[in-house]
Amino acid sequence: MSKRRNVNRGYMKLVVWQDANTLYGLTYTIFGKFPFELRRVASQQIASVDSVHRNIAEGYCRRSIAEYLGFLNYALGSLGESVSATHVYRNASQLSDSEFEDWDALAFKIENGMKRLIESLQRKRNTGSWDDSFVVKESNAMYGAAIESDEDES
Repeated sequence: MSKRRNVNRGYMKLVVWQDANTLYGLTYTIFGKFPFELRRVASQQIASVDSVHRNIAEGYCRRSIAEYLGFLNYALGSLGESVSATHVYRNASQLSDSEFEDWDALAFKIENGMKRLIESLQRKRNTGSWDDSFVVKESNAMYGAAIESDEDES
């Protein structure tokens, strides 16, 4: 993981995001070897799983809890789409039992983690304990500018 950290990249600490990242890699490994005639199916599955980690990140980067919850629900929806497809592909013998089990176990873990995260955020929303401020403490020296206070401007 990158050593570049700030409040906007905090989603990288979320286990659901880390697992979604892993699920994308596993999906690519499995579906990237689908035969040519199933390229569209494989592409849709990879894109659907790609949407999961992206929506977790985008929601996290929003300041509004309503937006964050909305993006988490999009991620959960994309995951549901992917789970459905994986079950169908297994039933059509397009996935081996071991590929299916590995993939489905991780997807199941993410589904449950997402539900817990959503429930936790809903509690924060309902109790009014969500902090939507975006306070960044940094030095302007890194930009080569002097730090001016409000008093200097008057």
